[in-house]
Amino acid sequence: MTRADLRLWGTALRTIAIKEILRFARIWVQTILPPVVTTALYFIIFGGLIGERIGEMEGFRYMDFIVPGLIMLAVITNSYSNVVSSFFGSKFQRHIEELLVSPIPNSVIILGFIFGGVARGLTVGVAVLIVSLFFSPLSVHNPIVMLLVVLLTSILFALAGLINGVFARTFDDIALIPTFVLTPLTYLGGVFYSISLLPDFWQGASMLNPIFYMVDAFRYGSLGTSDFPVIASFAIIAMFIIVLYGLALWLLNRGTGIRS
Repeated sequence: MTRADLRLWGTALRTIAIKEILRFARIWVQTILPPVVTTALYFIIFGGLIGERIGEMEGFRYMDFIVPGLIMLAVITNSYSNVVSSFFGSKFQRHIEELLVSPIPNSVIILGFIFGGVARGLTVGVAVLIVSLFFSPLSVHNPIVMLLVVLLTSILFALAGLINGVFARTFDDIALIPTFVLTPLTYLGGVFYSISLLPDFWQGASMLNPIFYMVDAFRYGSLGTSDFPVIASFAIIAMFIIVLYGLALWLLNRGTGIRS
């Protein structure tokens, strides 16, 4: 590895990342605004109308309790959707092949797409946080935990979106996993409730849901309460990142879904 290689890879990473950011920034009305409006409706319906009847959850006002979960919901879905749509678009337009035959390691290509997914996830997360201030005061128990959880979660689902994009053959395929896997896992991940309210069997089932650990850790960073040790949640999230990164790199090296 020479300095020329490092400069080349750095330029490639920067170029892919800028392209990915500009891609969703140019159409912010379609990429940023809809999740913000949707989350505002969640605040009004679940936090405002239903929350008044529920009362408190884990010693907090219900509106305050669901804010961390809704922020994570926005980060997860947007990090995922940004990469899966972008990568499949590159396959569909056949310019992903130009990247793969260039003197750029596949790891750099993956990092470029991840950067775009993280940028969109964080952008939407901040936008949702701003909207939440109209319904609930900002609560920060541990800002470092909050930032790390959001960053790691965004990386994880950017990788998941890339893997979905690798296997997708049609535009319908990129909606299959979000509809039948991601959405159920998200809503069953403790966004709107504490798993301590569930029977023992369903508490155990919730432990199999990786999104639970992300929501729970972020809620700890915000409110200072959690259903699972935060350090263990970080370890589980990191494990998923390592596994998905290794899988994504292996798929690109093999040319799965790209080479005919």
